[in-house]
Amino acid sequence: MNRSLQAATAAVILLGLVALASDRVAVLGGVAVLGGVACAGLTLALMPLFQAYALARPSARSSHRTSVPQGGGVAVMGTVIVGLILTLGLSASVAGFAAALGFLALVGAFDDIRPLSVLPRLGVQALCVAVALWTLPHELRLVPGVLPLIVERILLAFGCLWFVNLTNFMDGIDGITIAAFVPLLLCAAGMDRVQPGLWLGPLSATSAPLLLAGLAGFVFFNWPPARLFLGDVGSLPIGLVVSYLLVDMAAHGAIAAALILPLYHALDATSTLLMRLARRERVWDAHRQHAYQVAVDSGWSHLAVSGLVLALNCVLAGLAVLSLRLEPWGQGLCIAFGTALALSLILIFRGRGVAR
Repeated sequence: MNRSLQAATAAVILLGLVALASDRVAVLGGVAVLGGVACAGLTLALMPLFQAYALARPSARSSHRTSVPQGGGVAVMGTVIVGLILTLGLSASVAGFAAALGFLALVGAFDDIRPLSVLPRLGVQALCVAVALWTLPHELRLVPGVLPLIVERILLAFGCLWFVNLTNFMDGIDGITIAAFVPLLLCAAGMDRVQPGLWLGPLSATSAPLLLAGLAGFVFFNWPPARLFLGDVGSLPIGLVVSYLLVDMAAHGAIAAALILPLYHALDATSTLLMRLARRERVWDAHRQHAYQVAVDSGWSHLAVSGLVLALNCVLAGLAVLSLRLEPWGQGLCIAFGTALALSLILIFRGRGVAR
């Protein structure tokens, strides 16, 4: 049953990619669909290597009880990086963005095998975020005329750095990263169909379907029960791709949509951080206090928790699409409703038990 569900999920993602790319540049559609197949094939080929050198053993943070290989992000990010270069060529912006993703993935791979200390890891992440934001056109502003460009970009860098880390923190049970980002990416990839003229930059418009393709190939290995984890090699650069995409969406006028789409992940991770700070805990230490982890610890299956997160994110994607057609007051209502839904699921998860 689970394998049939995996196949159906991958098929839906790929069919969505074909539909989105049907009236666009044929190369992008072809690269995206082939990328999903290539990701699955590369993952299968690398599985013995992951099993030999990158086993994720149960720890204070993990929600699995047996060792599971990690490193699936190699194939996912390989799909994105190679696809970007094949589709857009090797301009300065593409080279900078691809280098940021590749270096972040490389450091993540090293961290999967031999954990790094906090400061070097944060330093590399900050550097990669800075390089990625450098590729944004200077005229692209979130709040034109309000803040100097350098101040706005510094604030955005802190936001993206937090999103990179929260993506890593939230990748703690089978299938949850797929459940979080597939609806978001499908929504972002098709925004201009809902709001004609709302075109994202080439890096965002290309990386969204490519990351979808990579996740479509990876779903066979990570949907509960998972046979392979993304690892830091995948979760960190995925966080960078998605945060860059959200910044680009907001800068092109879809601020409400950019706020709505990541609500569950952002609220779960941020509320957990604030709770730990209030208890004066060492927030950089491994833990399993996120709401979704509390639910799993109290007896919910990985499939049930990730399925609820997926359902919520589909609703949030619908609200994000709706917000594109509304006046500011209507957009505010969409944000408020989405926040209420995300907080409700967090409370449901936390109501199932006490975090350890």
